[in-house]
Amino acid sequence: MRWQGLIEGAKAVVMKIVMAVPVTVRMLVTSMIFAALLPSWALAQTYPSKPVRLITPYPPAGGADTAARIVARALSDVTRQQFVVDNRPGASGQIGTEMVARATPDGYVLLLGSVGPNAILPASGAKLPYDAVSDFAPVSLVAVSEYALTVHPSLPARSVKELIALAKSRPGEVAFGSTGVAGGPHLAGELLNHLGAVKLLHVPYKGGSPVMAALLSGEVPVSFSSLPTVLPFKANGRLRVIAVTSARRSPSAPEIPAIAETLDGYEVTQWYGILAPAKTAGSVISALNAAVAKAVSTESARQQFAASGTIASATTPAAFRELIETEIAKWTKVFKSGAITLR
Repeated sequence: MRWQGLIEGAKAVVMKIVMAVPVTVRMLVTSMIFAALLPSWALAQTYPSKPVRLITPYPPAGGADTAARIVARALSDVTRQQFVVDNRPGASGQIGTEMVARATPDGYVLLLGSVGPNAILPASGAKLPYDAVSDFAPVSLVAVSEYALTVHPSLPARSVKELIALAKSRPGEVAFGSTGVAGGPHLAGELLNHLGAVKLLHVPYKGGSPVMAALLSGEVPVSFSSLPTVLPFKANGRLRVIAVTSARRSPSAPEIPAIAETLDGYEVTQWYGILAPAKTAGSVISALNAAVAKAVSTESARQQFAASGTIASATTPAAFRELIETEIAKWTKVFKSGAITLR
C-alpha cells in the first residue's frame, strides 16, 4: 500500500508538470515525436518497394540454394515484390556472408544464413571478415533438417558400427566428402571421428552437387548429404543410407537409425534463416519477419520444404538470435576441447 501511494503521488506530480507546460509547447513536442516516428512507420508500410536480393553463400543445386529458392518464391507471392536469389559461393560461405555484412542496411540485400558460416566458423576461432553476431540483424529461422550418413555400395559397411570398425582397421584411408571446410557436413564427419575414436579422411567439395557426383562414382565412399537427395539412390540401390545425424530418427524415413543410437550424444542439424545487415531499421525487420512467417506457413512452401528434407519453421528475430548464439557456444566448446580442427 505504501508503494502504491508513492506511485500515485508521483503520477500527480508529473501531471501537474505536464499541465503547467503551455499548450503550444505540448503540441510542438507531440509533433516532434510524431515526426521522428513517421519515417519508420512509413517505411514499414511501403517495404518492400523494389526487388530484394537474397544472397546465398553457396552454389546452385545444394541444400542452401534449395531453401533460398523456396522462401524467395513464397516471399515474392506474399509481398507481391520480387525476391531474387543471388548465389555468391566461396571460402566456405564467407564471401556471400561478408557481402551482406557490408551491404547498405535498407532491407534490400539479405542473407540466407546457415550453420556453417553463421555458427561453426565463428566458433572455430578462424579470422573472419565479419562478426557473426554484431554484423547482422536476425529476421527469422526458415527451416531445419538433418543430414544422411551415406555410403557407396562398394564400401563393406551397412551400419554405423560397421563403418566405425572399418575406419579403425584402416585409419585415415576411408574418406568422406563434404560441401566444404567448416560446413555442417564437415562437422558431422568430424564429430563422428571424435565420438567414434576413428579417423575418416575429410575431402571438401564446392557444394552438394559435386559431393553427390563423387559419391555416386565411388570417388569418395562416404558423405553426409541431404536426406531427400539420397533417398532415391537408396531406393534403386546405387547408395546405402546407414544413419541420420539428428538426435532421433527422421519422420520421413523412420526405418533409418540415428547415429546417436550408436554414439551417445551425437547430433548435428542444418538450419537456414534470413538475416539482414546490422542497423537495419526495426520496422523493416518486423515487416520481413511477418512476411517470412506468412510465407513459410503456406501449404505450397511447407510441401516444398518437406520434399527437400527440411521442416519449415519461422521464429521471432529474438528467438533466431538465441539459436545462433546457442549454436556458436555449442561448437566453441567442441573446438576448444580439441575434438575438431579445421586443418
